[in-house]
Amino acid sequence: MNEPELKQTILKMLKKVAPDSNPETLQPDDNIRQVLEMDSFDALQFIVALDEHLGIEIPEEDYGKIDTLNKLIAYLKQNMQKG
Repeated sequence: MNEPELKQTILKMLKKVAPDSNPETLQPDDNIRQVLEMDSFDALQFIVALDEHLGIEIPEEDYGKIDTLNKLIAYLKQNMQKG
């Protein structure tokens, strides 16, 4: 999966978890939770949805490393290559 495909998947998952949000407005270095006003439950649902959709397990200790689109895409690309 290339970077644009990953970004589209992320935006789709964000919209699914937070339907009232507008993920398309996210800038690459925006904090996802802050900009979309996601609470911790929505954030966890988003990570679980990504895990299930992409077949990657994101451990809880890594949640802080994936707070922006850029960081999340880089993290997913790196971990998809391992698998």
